[in-house]
Order: sequence, then structure tokens, then C-alpha cells
Amino acid sequence: MAWGLFPLIFGAAGMSLGQIGTLAALYPAVWGLGQLLTGALSDRVGRKGLIVLGMWVQAAGIGVIALSGAFLGFAAGAVLLGAGTAMVYPTLLAAIGDVAHPTWRASSVGVYRLWRDLGYAVGALLAGVVADAFGLAAATWTIAALTFASGGIVAARMRETLVRAPSNHKLDGTLAARET
Repeated sequence: MAWGLFPLIFGAAGMSLGQIGTLAALYPAVWGLGQLLTGALSDRVGRKGLIVLGMWVQAAGIGVIALSGAFLGFAAGAVLLGAGTAMVYPTLLAAIGDVAHPTWRASSVGVYRLWRDLGYAVGALLAGVVADAFGLAAATWTIAALTFASGGIVAARMRETLVRAPSNHKLDGTLAARET
């Protein structure tokens, strides 16, 4: 949707080619830079909350774009979408790493990526069919609703995967000697 429908929405709102290019670049730029922080953050705060919040921030970004008609609104939506994707993208991979035994971790990541990429394809087809049948706004709201609902399903069904080992540190942060 970000690569197919958003440029159409931006063009329909009268954005110039340069503005459309800038808006299209904001999403991956925020996502790419943001995940440098959120990947490490998920090691500290856990996976589930970042995944849920990220999906809801993505849905909000899509909604802001749907409600906007000007460059600044579109830009704000793209930044939200990028921030949400930055929360979700590295954290889902980390969650798989948390639960997959090293001997089958590569296969489990491959299966995850198959389903993720299939979701991209199905989502793009769904967005296109809805856009053709009901218009760009309906397609945008459909994807926003599905993204928000996905976050709700994760909130209800996923368990936290980050298991913290018992601390072996003194209060001052130095490594404590293990008792034998």
C-alpha cells in the first residue's frame, strides 16, 4: 500500500512529483533509522509491547494519511507509519530468535518471512481490489483497520518471548561471583 496506493493518494491531492518522492522516502527513512533504536530497546523492555504498539502506530499513520489532504499531514502519517514499522520489524525477528532453538532458527525465520511476504502480497491485492471497488479512501481505511486488529490479536494471544535470566550483577553493576 505504501508503494502503490499512497503515491496515488498524494497525486490525487495535488502533490508535485518532488513532494510525492519526498513523502514516499519518509516512511522507509524513519523505519530504517528507527529500527536501530527499537531493536535494542526490545532487548530491554520486551517484544510483545513493542509489536502491539508498533502495529497500532502503523494503523494511526495510515489513518492520518487517509484523513490528510496536504503535505504536512501526509508527512506526519508517513513518519508515524515508519516509526510503527521500526517498532515491529526487528522485534518480530527477535521474538522468533527468542523461541527458536538454534538448530532450527534459520528455518523458523524462513517460515516467518514466507508468511510475512505472503501478507505483503495479499495486502497489496486486497488494497487494490478494495480501491477499485470502493475508492482509495476505503482501501486505506481497510488496511488501517486490519493493521489495528492485528495489533489487538497480538495483544490478546502472544506471550512475551524475552526471558530474562536471573541477574548475576551486584547493585553497582559489576559481575558478582557465582556461589558454588
